[in-house]
Amino acid sequence: MRRALAGIALAVTSMVALSFLIPLALLVREQARDRVTTAAEQRAAALSPVLALTTRRSDVHQAVAELDSRDQLAVRLPDGGFVGSPHAPRSALDRAVRKRETLAMDTAEGWVYLQPVVLPEDRVAVVEAYVPAAELTRGVWASWGVMSLLAVGLVGGSVLVADRLGARVVRSSRSLKRASLALGSGDLGVRVEPDGPPELQDAGAAFNTMADRVVELLAIEREMVADLSHRLRTPLTALYLEADLMGGTPGARRITGAVSQLEAELDSIITAARTPLAAGPSAGQPPARPSEVAEVVAMRLDFWSVLATQQDRVCERSFTPRRTPVRFPEDDLAAVVDALIGNVFRHTPQGTAFAVRVERGDRHVLLTVDDAGPGVADPEAALTRGVSVGGAGGTGLGLDIVARAARAADGELEISRSPMGGARVRVSFALA
Repeated sequence: MRRALAGIALAVTSMVALSFLIPLALLVREQARDRVTTAAEQRAAALSPVLALTTRRSDVHQAVAELDSRDQLAVRLPDGGFVGSPHAPRSALDRAVRKRETLAMDTAEGWVYLQPVVLPEDRVAVVEAYVPAAELTRGVWASWGVMSLLAVGLVGGSVLVADRLGARVVRSSRSLKRASLALGSGDLGVRVEPDGPPELQDAGAAFNTMADRVVELLAIEREMVADLSHRLRTPLTALYLEADLMGGTPGARRITGAVSQLEAELDSIITAARTPLAAGPSAGQPPARPSEVAEVVAMRLDFWSVLATQQDRVCERSFTPRRTPVRFPEDDLAAVVDALIGNVFRHTPQGTAFAVRVERGDRHVLLTVDDAGPGVADPEAALTRGVSVGGAGGTGLGLDIVARAARAADGELEISRSPMGGARVRVSFALA
């Protein structure tokens, strides 16, 4: 934008300068020519009274010498003789004598003015005034140079002013752009100082209002999440009581363990929701420690293996022996694993086999979950938030959690057909 404004100023000012400079230059040239030719005509006219009184060569020569010392006046006497050095062509002199006609013409050497003087007894003398070509344009080039410098200064000043104005606009727009990118990256404390033209100042003020509203809405949403999570403690307490009534049976112990884990998850959700909104991605918090994908997957698979045994599901596991560090919180990684394996249990019949594999590539760690179920009919729709993989009975948030986690870890989520006949869900995480 800054360059465009400077270009527009350059083009417009150049056209305006040229529209005045060209006519003015021609006018200066004509005025310079008129000045010297008028002076030459006046000198020629001053000789007419002398010739009317006398045509003696000595008298005429003295008069010419007094009027001109640069050999620019000449007289053709009635007898055909000359006083001074003529510069006009012979044909022009003869025409002036014959027709008694005043002539002005340009020659190769300059400009010539012929003025006939009619004397008694029908005699004719001709006064010639000559102006060299150099004198016709004397001072013109200097005037043109001054005008050109003024035009260049005008154009340069206009471009400079336009560039400064453009720089102010660009600076304001760039500040607004940086603030928008920072807000999109999670820096909720970013604000702009309205600057620049009134339109950009209004845009900056609107941005600040929007950012304040976003912070307010996020705070309300987090408070609602915390309140909702806190409400779930009541049914959890009821489950604890039911487990106590069942005694120390294996089922009661499994229920107690699951409820304890769920309660821990609710505590972490409430703590995160009640934590004040950070001012940005680097709001004084250290970066997350790298998590080992293979370790987290193995731990969660051990948890799900108990239910798999009860439902007669064959579970295959394959973990790379190499380290699989990713810069992603362990709790979030465990939630991803639970969402993937939970989908298998939720959307496939009992007895359906599944496999979990962790591989390491050059830049990513791949987590793959295959099953022998009916598969996913529309993988693209399954990635839409709120659309359940198995149709009715699901919220559609499981794969959305996985997809958001993959994007946060600079990876991606892919759904395809499994070699086992069902669905294959593959998640990639960037290596730490």
